[in-house]
Amino acid sequence: MLPKDKALVENAVHLTYQRIYYPLREMTFFSLEDLNREIRKLLINYNNLLFKRKEASRIELFQSVERQYLKPLPSSSYELKDYRKAKVQKMGYVYFSPDKSYYSVPYRYIGKETCIHYTKDMIEVYFYQERIALHQRNLTKGSYITNTTHLSSTHKFYSDWNPEFFKKKAAPHGAYVLRCIERILTSHDYPEIGYKRAMGVIQLHKAYGSERLNNACKRALEGEASSYQHIKNILKNNMDKASLFYQDLEQSKAHIPVHPNIRGASAYK
Repeated sequence: MLPKDKALVENAVHLTYQRIYYPLREMTFFSLEDLNREIRKLLINYNNLLFKRKEASRIELFQSVERQYLKPLPSSSYELKDYRKAKVQKMGYVYFSPDKSYYSVPYRYIGKETCIHYTKDMIEVYFYQERIALHQRNLTKGSYITNTTHLSSTHKFYSDWNPEFFKKKAAPHGAYVLRCIERILTSHDYPEIGYKRAMGVIQLHKAYGSERLNNACKRALEGEASSYQHIKNILKNNMDKASLFYQDLEQSKAHIPVHPNIRGASAYK
């Protein structure tokens, strides 16, 4: 509304009070329906009154002039929005902290700072007032919500990443590898970090083989340090082989039974 229109609006409010509110002020109503019914009658009469300086009423001017400029009402109810800042990660997702979940955006925005607008049902991602992604909100913690058109050919592979994906990848390399992967996946608040480290552990089989990787994971679990870096150091320093050597040595030792005829060192003091 422009400043010059202020007086016209205030006058319209004053006339509405005169024609509708004043006639009602001395009346008593026992339900909202009765009150609205009486207001509707007075409003119809008010809109049908002719203007003093125009040969038309309010309803006639509305139908002939104003109606064509109206836009349809929204199809859904208005919802309050809230906001979060988020940087687009290397995988092409923004982290939505209220639900601890991830939403995809077009890959060309990787590394950019965005603003997430969200309601109880929808997630919108904006970059400089331009909406670049729209998703149905998913309340599942740690979920990845993906629009595959957002991903480049090199990122489409990541859309399948989830805990079950990594467990299936780990299982063929041994039970201890699987246990390490399960521990890695549950030890991080941010699933993306766990996914990357889990993939790093599994990929070690290419350089060292599945058997050595499984033995290294066993040693890491025994030491309560099943991280990617620790497992990699075990393999790099051949510590998985050393543990097997000493284990075999222990198993090959002869067992000497306890017998009263066998004297110990105390007998020679």
